[in-house]
Amino acid sequence: MKRFHVHVSVDDLQAGIRFYSTLFAAQPARVESDYAKWMLEDPRINFAISQRDGKNGVDHLGLQVDEAAELRDLHGQLLAADAALVEQTAAACCYATSDKYWITDPAGVAWETFHTLGAIPVYGHDTAVTKAKGCCGR
Repeated sequence: MKRFHVHVSVDDLQAGIRFYSTLFAAQPARVESDYAKWMLEDPRINFAISQRDGKNGVDHLGLQVDEAAELRDLHGQLLAADAALVEQTAAACCYATSDKYWITDPAGVAWETFHTLGAIPVYGHDTAVTKAKGCCGR
C-alpha cells in the first residue's frame, strides 16, 4: 500500500513540531535534534520536517511503499513519467535506509518513491544525487 510523503524544511523545528502536532492531533513518530516525522493513517501520509538548510518550504514530495515489489511496480510508471530517473539503493537519508527512485516533475518539484529498509541513528550524508534531486539532506 502506498503512503503519500511530504518533506518540509523549517527554520524552527520546535515551532514546527508544535504546529503540526496540533494540526494532525498527533505527536511525531520520530523526533531528532534536526528532524521530526509523523506516520499518519488518516490521511495516510509520511509527513516530515527538518531543519537542514536556510531554504524553508516544501523540499520534496513522494510515495512510500510497504513492499519492495511495490517499488519495482512503480519503476515502470516513473520511467514513463520522466526520462531523468535516478535510482538509489540502500540510501542513508532521514534517519532511515531506503531503496528509492527520484524524478523531477515539469514544475521542478523533486518526487521520491521509496521502500524503507530500516532505521539508522543518523540523518544521513549528502551525495551528488541528493544534492541534484532535493533529497532529505540536500
